[in-house]
Amino acid sequence: MTPLVTAAVLLAAVTHASWNAIAHRITDKLVGFTLIASGGMLIGLAMVPFVPFPAAGAWPYLIASAVIHVAYYVLLMRSFRLGDFGQAYPIARGTAPLVVTVLAALFAHEMPDGWAAAGVAVSCAGLTGVALWGLRGRRPHWAAIGAALATGLSIAAYTVVDGLGVRASGSSLAYIAWLMALEGVVIPVYALHRWRGRTVAVLRPFAVLGLLGAALSVLAYGLVLWAQTRAELAPIAALRESSIIVGAAIGAVFFKERFGAPRIAAAGLLVVGIGLMLHAG
Repeated sequence: MTPLVTAAVLLAAVTHASWNAIAHRITDKLVGFTLIASGGMLIGLAMVPFVPFPAAGAWPYLIASAVIHVAYYVLLMRSFRLGDFGQAYPIARGTAPLVVTVLAALFAHEMPDGWAAAGVAVSCAGLTGVALWGLRGRRPHWAAIGAALATGLSIAAYTVVDGLGVRASGSSLAYIAWLMALEGVVIPVYALHRWRGRTVAVLRPFAVLGLLGAALSVLAYGLVLWAQTRAELAPIAALRESSIIVGAAIGAVFFKERFGAPRIAAAGLLVVGIGLMLHAG
């Protein structure tokens, strides 16, 4: 990966952790994700007139990705309801790179060399393994862990689908615009049905925060999609998980969650893993 691609992915990691923290901060998760999804949809629709129409080969990937993203939002909401941000976020993000490596080898014919494989394994196995045992000396909350692991699988799935789709689209901006427009429909429609005439009143107190989260979400994923047109999927997926360090810091500073030895060990393993993957490049 070139320095520019590396910088883009690291910026995406920071913005991704930030919008996830915003989603966790909003107490009613449906409110938060409705604002983030609808804001992303509006940004996507605003971009559509100014970008090329995606090539025909990209549309199966766009449709599949929109469906997977809806599942991802639902699973992420459940993860944030059940677990601490500093635990759910590392598990969800930490499982994705290993799965992406396997899927990229199967479907994109991108076989990792020894350094890359070791880096991915150290990053996600170490981080996920530490996160599984909780943050305060208590036994794991298995329902929260299961939701976070399922979230990680959905992340891996859409990472590979979008990595292939954006390459087939002819334009990363076109792909992100249409993806945001498509994936942002389902949750707001469900919320409108559930809240009926109360929608504006329910959303108003969190509108600014939620729409900021939407903008950060679009920026984060737009940077990743652009990077996927210029480097292989697995190293990008793994480097992107440096957001775990940011997420742990956000959990400690803003949510007053304990930043103890397990998270320090997790951060250290992540740095080692990233170093191994960059050595491979």
